[in-house]
Amino acid sequence: QVQLVESGGGLVQPGGSLRLSCAASGGTFSSDAVGWFRQAPGKERELVAAIRWNRGMVYYAGSVKGRFAISRDNAKNTMYLQMNSLKPDDTAVYYCNNEPPTLRWGQGTQVTVSS
Repeated sequence: QVQLVESGGGLVQPGGSLRLSCAASGGTFSSDAVGWFRQAPGKERELVAAIRWNRGMVYYAGSVKGRFAISRDNAKNTMYLQMNSLKPDDTAVYYCNNEPPTLRWGQGTQVTVSS
C-alpha cells in the first residue's frame, strides 16, 4: 500500500517561507492529478493546490494564489509545495494525496505561522 510522508513544516514568522515535500513509498501517485491539502484546528480539510502530472496544469485556492507554488518530480515520485509570504491563517497540518484523494492519508506536517 502506498505510504505518504510529508515533511518540511515548522514554525515560521509571518512573511516567511517554507518548502514542503511529499514522498510516496510502496507505490506511485496517481498518473493524473495530485494535490496539497491542509486542515486547520476546528476546520475541514481543504485543497490548497493541485497539479496534473503530465500537462503541468495547476490549481490554487484563492487564499494562497500568488504565494504558494506546487511542483512535482516524476522521477523521484515526490511533490513539493513552496510557501512564501506566509500568514497566520496558513497555520495548519498540511497533507499530500492524489486529487481527488484516493490514498491513505499520511501524518501530515505541521505549519505554524506566528510571531
